[in-house]
Amino acid sequence: MKRLLTTLTLALVASAHAAEFKLILKDEASTIRKGELKTTPIVKSWSVPAASVQATRKVKRLSTTVTPILDRMEKTINARQPKPAVFRNVKGSWVATDQTGWTLDRAATKANLLKAILSGKDTAQVEVKRAVPDRSVKVLAQRGVLWHVATGTSNYAGSPDFREKNILVGASKLDNFFIAPGHEFNFNEEIGQIDASTGFVKGFVISGGTLSKEDGGGICQVSTTIFRALYQAGLPITERHEHSHRVKYYDPVGFEATVYAPSKNLRMKNDTGKHLFIQAAWDTRAKTLRFDVFGANTGRTVNISKPVITDFKAPADPSYTPDDRVAPGGRRLLDTPMQGMTSVITRTVKAGGKVVSKDTLKSVYQPWGAVYGVNPKDKRLN
Repeated sequence: MKRLLTTLTLALVASAHAAEFKLILKDEASTIRKGELKTTPIVKSWSVPAASVQATRKVKRLSTTVTPILDRMEKTINARQPKPAVFRNVKGSWVATDQTGWTLDRAATKANLLKAILSGKDTAQVEVKRAVPDRSVKVLAQRGVLWHVATGTSNYAGSPDFREKNILVGASKLDNFFIAPGHEFNFNEEIGQIDASTGFVKGFVISGGTLSKEDGGGICQVSTTIFRALYQAGLPITERHEHSHRVKYYDPVGFEATVYAPSKNLRMKNDTGKHLFIQAAWDTRAKTLRFDVFGANTGRTVNISKPVITDFKAPADPSYTPDDRVAPGGRRLLDTPMQGMTSVITRTVKAGGKVVSKDTLKSVYQPWGAVYGVNPKDKRLN
């Protein structure tokens, strides 16, 4: 009797297992890792209880007990939104991923399910409408963007709130964009109009030998950082300017690029033969800004020397600028004095072990005096 019960139990388990029905969704995901485009399958499944399958076969239409299953499945599937391709550093290796969005085609899925059940099958295909992001991993690969090329970083610690705001607004405008082969990167053009309508706020800029407030003060932190990334990538400079005096935010001395539309711009040419893709990142706790450049493996190695600094000159006399935070007769230090100096940085670009280009980055800085904010009615402003 015990053997008979055991045999019966095993038969029931086998029967239950055979009755298991699966709704299956199939798709694929693409990644770029170590210069290679790879595609891997995505398979997701949902179980349909045997009772629902049996009820459907009996009435020859989908049982109402299937509806809650489809509802849960639809909620999960429709929550998947498209995400454009980006690179992330995963355990020291740069990997590009994206995500295709899904929307359940409920009518087509129900038709597949009914047909499969009535024909005695144990699986049915889930139908979805796919939303592929415009900037997909496959688009990156087609454009030759397969490798991490270079990084540029800077530190803006000590910046007032308005300056940090402008840095982050500016950096976000240069996040996730392409530079086509042969195209000249134009900073002012890419950033666009700098005023309140585009998210910028007023901040201090160098003007007339002192500081004054204008929209976008601090944007040079962005131009300097992306300049460092493109310079490290070996791109030739077509336009670059240094500040009139040394600014500690941009040390190492001379490794910077100031902009002031329309008279001063940063322009560099993509001579790699493939697209370049730029990503921005920032850490508001560490007060750091970073740009990463991705593209083809050109075989270049780029060496940038430390600055050679000469021709020191004593700081200039102090200057004053209106500051309504200051009481009459008082003053508030806004900027520290700086010596005048000349900085020279040398860049050497090699390919195949041979020097293919060599250039110098020369920056001449004038003496700078301390800048004090004083009450707008202060006589020292005259």
